[in-house]
Amino acid sequence: MDEKRRELLRNIPKMDEILSILDRQKILESASRNIVLNICRAVLEQVRAAILANTLTDQALLDPERLATEILSRVNGLRRNNLRQVVNATGILLHTNLGRAPLPEEALENIANVSRGYSNLEYNLERGKRGLRYDHLTGVLRELTGAEDALVVNNNAAAVLLVLNTLSNGMESIVSRGELIEIGGEFRIPEIMKKSGASLREVGTTNRTRLADYEKAIGDNTALIMKVHPSNYRIMGFTEEAELSDLVGLGRKMNIPVFNDLGSGCLIDLEKFGLMKEPTVQEIVKTGADVISFSGDKLLGGPQAGIIIGRSDIIGDIKSNPLNRALRIDKLTLAALESTLRIYLKPEEALKKLRGLHCLTESVEDVAKRARKLCSILRRLALRDISLEIREGKSLSGGGALPLQEIPTVLIVLKSEKLKAEHIEKGLRNAEIPVITRIMEDEVLMDLRTISESEYKIIEKAFGEIA
Repeated sequence: MDEKRRELLRNIPKMDEILSILDRQKILESASRNIVLNICRAVLEQVRAAILANTLTDQALLDPERLATEILSRVNGLRRNNLRQVVNATGILLHTNLGRAPLPEEALENIANVSRGYSNLEYNLERGKRGLRYDHLTGVLRELTGAEDALVVNNNAAAVLLVLNTLSNGMESIVSRGELIEIGGEFRIPEIMKKSGASLREVGTTNRTRLADYEKAIGDNTALIMKVHPSNYRIMGFTEEAELSDLVGLGRKMNIPVFNDLGSGCLIDLEKFGLMKEPTVQEIVKTGADVISFSGDKLLGGPQAGIIIGRSDIIGDIKSNPLNRALRIDKLTLAALESTLRIYLKPEEALKKLRGLHCLTESVEDVAKRARKLCSILRRLALRDISLEIREGKSLSGGGALPLQEIPTVLIVLKSEKLKAEHIEKGLRNAEIPVITRIMEDEVLMDLRTISESEYKIIEKAFGEIA
């Protein structure tokens, strides 16, 4: 080891010296002494390792005040929530990485009320006896969908797993090759089927599967006919698929239940708003499908949940499956979902109160008005080296729904001759409340379709931080 490194090692500040500085800064008001000591040791050990690796060669980096500031920053970092609010300016309405659909105020209020104290989670108030947590949702789901019974688990992947394990464990489930999809997070239908204990029986081809293909595949070991929503992809061109109603007819004829994994749960017809056709849950129920599953946090606009509806005898079997307990929802999810579902009792209210639906159906003229207002606010900041421009663009649904649908929108475009787009994007992303944008051709784009007017002050503050 050379003399310079030895000298640096000798000059590493003592623990007591740094703690004395931290005590003056009243750091113990933020964390316990043990936590501060552990962080202090870790920082000094990193300094030591950097000197030995010859990556720290500047004596100034060993200044006790500087190291104390580093330790203070780490302690403060522990106190800041990693999961926190952001502004979605990407134009992807149901952005999986950004938490999908924002919850309505009614859901937030119910979460607070239920979690503030005790609740009747599994207590029947009318009978004064133990009840089932599912009962809080069953009535409203019956009314909204027309199904006989309902059950809710923690997400739609869990719903699919539970249905298959209950109805097809050790036996075959028939699925079209064109529906063996993979969606976000490497969720693959064949792998979920394998974990459930069901045996996959593929029928048809990737682009064409007929009713006759299902009929030929039915044998003594067939337990289930399954149809899967294609989620975030479509096969175009020379295609053919069996209608769900025809599969239901086949299932009735052969005494085999039919399961439709609907994916994104839509309770309102979106075609009347100029959007592509997305089957509603009510339409699927009317086909006579024996069991249906869909998400609570996509087009439905609630919390993450997997909703299972269908024949009362089948739902009863699913409820009694021991696996159901491992997949059940907690009281906070239940509170949020119940409040969200009750908004749908008046569909016109759902379009106003559920932000995901409002973003999908808001007129581009109204989006443009909001864009002009926000642009005017930002221009008053007199941003140095950044110019603002309003431009037309396209938003996307996201969340595995309406994958081919481009929705007209209005963008605020940020450009600079001196600053790279990555620099501006990072500055907004590192704001106290991050603003998440997208970059295209060295321009930063803010899509107003996914920005609420209530977030303008947050955006204004973020721009003030980078100004």
